[in-house]
Amino acid sequence: MAEDAPGALDAARQFFALERDVFVLSVAMFAFSLSFQMTGRYVPEYIRVLATGAGASGGAVAGAIGLYGSVGNLIGAVYPYPGGALSDRIGSRTALTLFGLASTVGFLVWLFAEAFGFVTVGAFTIPALAPLWTERVVVGPTVLPVGVFLGLFLTQAWKSFGLGATFAVVKQATEPDELATGFASTETFRRTGFLVGPLLAAAVLAVVPAFEPGFEVVLGIAALLAAVATVAQHRLYDASEDTVGDSFSGVGQVLADLRAMPSPLKPLLVADTLVRFANGMVYVFFVIVVTDFLAVGLSIPGVDLLGATIGSVHLRPDAFFGILLAVEMLVALLTMVPTAKLARRVGLKPVVALGFLVYAVFPVLLINAPANALVVVLLFALSGLRFAGLPAHKALIVGPAAVDAGGRVTGSYYLLRDVVRIPSAAIGGWIYAADPELAFGVASAIGVVGVAYFVAFGEEFEAYA
Repeated sequence: MAEDAPGALDAARQFFALERDVFVLSVAMFAFSLSFQMTGRYVPEYIRVLATGAGASGGAVAGAIGLYGSVGNLIGAVYPYPGGALSDRIGSRTALTLFGLASTVGFLVWLFAEAFGFVTVGAFTIPALAPLWTERVVVGPTVLPVGVFLGLFLTQAWKSFGLGATFAVVKQATEPDELATGFASTETFRRTGFLVGPLLAAAVLAVVPAFEPGFEVVLGIAALLAAVATVAQHRLYDASEDTVGDSFSGVGQVLADLRAMPSPLKPLLVADTLVRFANGMVYVFFVIVVTDFLAVGLSIPGVDLLGATIGSVHLRPDAFFGILLAVEMLVALLTMVPTAKLARRVGLKPVVALGFLVYAVFPVLLINAPANALVVVLLFALSGLRFAGLPAHKALIVGPAAVDAGGRVTGSYYLLRDVVRIPSAAIGGWIYAADPELAFGVASAIGVVGVAYFVAFGEEFEAYA
């Protein structure tokens, strides 16, 4: 009888609504998120270093970073739908294994990015937008590291191709009124990786004298973690519960799925698109603002004890950025599960609106912040609250879907949202090249419009009403 007694791990699974498959998925999310967060948020700085070394000007570097962000948006728009359809067709286990292998290779391509060389894109001119500025802005020639862009297509496979599969696993394994809690469980593991990853990156960058060799060490660690996660999820995931749908039948099926999207998703989609477009304009520049625009690091004086200085800390801005990301994720972790449980009392809509609002106001607050480490830490702590609404947001997306269509409903939603979002980073980069404050201000203004629209027209999911 003792063998049947629940252990501490079983109790933790029950508390966080973790069925076996969701638990395995959550562990894989932790490893991949660790890899993504310790690398992805630093790639714009990696581009800046590589492009500057190849002779690009400051405006051209901003253009390259903006283009990188828009290519990432393109991937985010294109990958989820076929990924969701594929997972519905071949099962989540096989799909996630394929996507994991691709991501592992992608980290290795990033590691050896310089070996792939550079492509130079000719200069282009942004017309004057008086009275915002009076002179035309010339961007270019823009120097693009080929390996960085090639690696981007691969590293995003598990995250974006696998999006529908991860939603479908949670949908299959949890009851309708537990969806927010189930998503909070996977998000908690995922965001724990987002907490540990930046700290690990910061530790590596703090001990390596320069950014580029330090980041190459970080990329090697990320590739190893992704490989281990891919093997683990393939061996431990129980595919017997997978639902397998019909095969993909082309563009007609895409249009049919879009037309069949549950009505509660439509106002959410409009608001989410505005908020994410705004965030996408400046997201890739957060690291540049910290390392270059504000150029703020962390210096904590030591304590003199018996003639020796103990405890002094001096971090370069690039290492300090890792600390900021960890602070952001710590706040997210502390608030995510309680907020998901709060959603069962107050509904999903207020929680989602709170997350949208933080998304909207953070850019304008960051770009206008003083170059003070404590102020910037507090701002990134505030930014962590935007993640508090993510479990409720995901529940509001997948909740109305049929059990065997979770992958395609999710893919359809993200397809529409992210297609509109594709040019956001490039637009933000063009404006940033001329006026960083203007780029971040415009982003916040668009985000606030999205928040207002959702408050006015967003619908509640019936299971939480």
